[in-house]
Amino acid sequence: MSTTHGTTDPGLPRRFPLAFLPTPVERLSKLSKYLGGPDLWIKRDDQTGLGMGGNKTRKLEFLVADALARGADTLITAGAAQSNHCRQTAAAAARAGLHCELVLGGEPGSPPTGNLLLDRLFGAHVHWTGMERRGERMEEIARKLEAAGQKPYVIPYGGSNAVGAAAYAVAMTECMGQLNLRGVKATHIVVASSSGGTQAGLCLGAKISRYTGKITGVSIDKGERGPEPFEREMAMIAKASADWLRLDVQCAESDFHVDYRYLGAGYGVLGDLEREAILLAARQEGILLDPVYTGRAFGALLEMIRNRELGSGDVVVFWHTGGTPALFAYAGDLLPSPY
Repeated sequence: MSTTHGTTDPGLPRRFPLAFLPTPVERLSKLSKYLGGPDLWIKRDDQTGLGMGGNKTRKLEFLVADALARGADTLITAGAAQSNHCRQTAAAAARAGLHCELVLGGEPGSPPTGNLLLDRLFGAHVHWTGMERRGERMEEIARKLEAAGQKPYVIPYGGSNAVGAAAYAVAMTECMGQLNLRGVKATHIVVASSSGGTQAGLCLGAKISRYTGKITGVSIDKGERGPEPFEREMAMIAKASADWLRLDVQCAESDFHVDYRYLGAGYGVLGDLEREAILLAARQEGILLDPVYTGRAFGALLEMIRNRELGSGDVVVFWHTGGTPALFAYAGDLLPSPY
């Protein structure tokens, strides 16, 4: 890998500094005792800093640097109404002096709350698509901007491409270094998995750092995907990322473990599993999980412990991908009325 300016990591491609790194690794001592199961740890990527933090900030360091290197003046991306990725993209654009166009599914609510409120505060221009396909709308907006003389840079859902996933290959080596310093040998890593870039990067980073434990992605929205197997898609992202990083490392489809048992009533629908996980983490450890991603993934982890799929001899790292602002949009679902 070539050394470039704009990064403190020799050998890495250019980065635009956005995140507070390294993020902490903490032991969940109280919760481990409460559950009577494995030794639980947490990687706090909710603490990356930018715009209330989250995993997309790591990806955006590489994506924004790539956009600037290409002479872009506008970032375009898409997501759900309460998209954590869109919120962090809007914040990154503000920091980098770029315009931001967000393509959001559904219809505008009034007043805006959660991530949507922050999108507006960061100055993003929001396009609502209703039931239309957001990917096609992004390309349409990009063409219109180009015709007007602007230079847009389109970021896929979740920043999940070769460039974005590279950030999580780096993050995995960061985490392994932190655990090694403490003498901790993790047997399992559990993470929410949606657009695939985070898990793809983690698996690539596992190869680089020679991690031999199991990485399990808890699928958040497989039901809304097309016919292409998710594991195959992530293997393709990992390969493209390795090529972008100029690494001779291969990730096979069989390297990816995705658990599809916890889809609940669908994407963004908060149920008993997510509600219990959010309340338990908050009341046992003072840690906030979000209703869509980490609440579902941590709820799955709790079920794995109760079903004895994970036992007292295991050391489990839960990778917290952020999403705190979305809690405020789900207040009525989280707490019974009257509050």
